[in-house]
Amino acid sequence: MTAARRKQLGQLARCLAKGTLRTDERMLQRHAGDKWFAANPPDAVAFPRSAKAVAEILKFANRYRIPVTARGAGQGYVGGCVPVHGGIALSLARMKRIREISGSDFVAVVQPGVVTAELQDAVEDNGLYYPPDPANRADCSIGGNIATNAGGPRCLKYGVTRDYVLGLEVVLPSGSIATLGGRCHKNKTGFDLARFFVGSEGLLGVVTGATLKLLPLPPFRACVGMGFGSMRNAARAIQAIFRAGFLPSAVEIADAFTLAAARARTGSTLFDGCKAHIIVELDGQEKSVRSELAQLQRLLKPFSPLNTRKGFGQAGVEKFWQLRREFSYSLRDTGLTKLNNDIAVPRGKLEPMFRFAAQLQKKHGIRVACFGHAGDGNIHVNLMMDESDPEQVKRSGAALDDLFAQVLAWSGVITGEHGIGVARLPWWKQATSPEARRLHAAFKRAVDPNGILNPGKFV
Repeated sequence: MTAARRKQLGQLARCLAKGTLRTDERMLQRHAGDKWFAANPPDAVAFPRSAKAVAEILKFANRYRIPVTARGAGQGYVGGCVPVHGGIALSLARMKRIREISGSDFVAVVQPGVVTAELQDAVEDNGLYYPPDPANRADCSIGGNIATNAGGPRCLKYGVTRDYVLGLEVVLPSGSIATLGGRCHKNKTGFDLARFFVGSEGLLGVVTGATLKLLPLPPFRACVGMGFGSMRNAARAIQAIFRAGFLPSAVEIADAFTLAAARARTGSTLFDGCKAHIIVELDGQEKSVRSELAQLQRLLKPFSPLNTRKGFGQAGVEKFWQLRREFSYSLRDTGLTKLNNDIAVPRGKLEPMFRFAAQLQKKHGIRVACFGHAGDGNIHVNLMMDESDPEQVKRSGAALDDLFAQVLAWSGVITGEHGIGVARLPWWKQATSPEARRLHAAFKRAVDPNGILNPGKFV
């Protein structure tokens, strides 16, 4: 840090409440990155408790051209909150109040630091429902979900985070506070500016408050887990579900490598002998859910499931999801380095995508583990790399090139829910047209002309 920067930060600290700005080495290192491999410590970490404090920080930073990287819970998988150019890491962790849950308006008004699972529990206690459910919902925050437009298994039926953002309070780089949208479930007053900031990865403004749409809580849930002797049968079973007119709340799939790792970590016998496994969840009125589940079992019988297990009600369904949430951790337990990818392909390319993953593994000599949200084509294609093998490390880049090239050739996308961050930056130009990049750059210049917010990323 330069002497000039040190002096500036000292001046900023005196303008803020005591303890808001930290510069001790331990705190800087804790805010150097997220779950991705890249890291770079900031010069200071700010812990504002209000939109007014965030505005003071941004106004000061904009005046002196100090980079500011907003940070939620630090649970991202692509290095989105890495302060590439140092400066200030702006943590929203202390802004964690649920300000309102309205059963009459079906909205929740929250600060960005609210943990997603805590919001879901609170609204469900009121007979309401906030569907977006990232796998790490017990740790991630609403602000981070908004910044990345987070998804999860239930987005098949219910949509992703942007579909629940009715209004935002956003602090712009200039320090001005913009109130966008509102609490109406329909609003066509000008541009949809609130959602403009959803998925912007902290490049355009800092979200300090959100008004979120809620739904009535479905009174009953049920699910079925089925193991298959081949990925082909599992993929075709999923196609049959949609062709028959079902719209489950979630359809998940996992391959043999992932299932073996989950078996080793959890001790569950659910996946024994399976080359592929699917979880299908239904929700709604109890009588109709039970009837549909029975129909599903009959529908999928021709695809020769090796085993079928069912879960009814909240407790029965959560047993399946607890296992599902262990998949990522199970892969880490293998001792291999997991290069996490969250590609999405059109639904009709699901079976070819799994065939391609097998070819990728054979071509590059790197194990590939696939699992994820089969219902909407968003599959985590993870390269499981042995870092002690220099040849594997060398080949991993080529394997990623092949993966993303094929996904784009299928009209897919290189990231379905995690974002570009640092990890996907090398493929940003390949994944977007020149016109799209020019529009991104124009929006960035209009909102953040001095380029202080999250510099070093895709715009």
